[in-house]
Amino acid sequence: MAHPKRRQGKARTAKRRSHDKAVVPTLAVCSHCGAWHVYHTVCGECGYYRGKIAIVKDAAV
Repeated sequence: MAHPKRRQGKARTAKRRSHDKAVVPTLAVCSHCGAWHVYHTVCGECGYYRGKIAIVKDAAV
């Protein structure tokens, strides 16, 4: 097994991990109610996904 002779610096580690940054999730507009929701997920406002009802939402009390 490989055994490093010298310690790897913080800058080198940061360069290697630079592509693992957190990214903002892609948002989409619901075709049913027009609300914004995370792409490829059920709309939290109306419960529709890809034009079909996925979750039955009760009326607001």
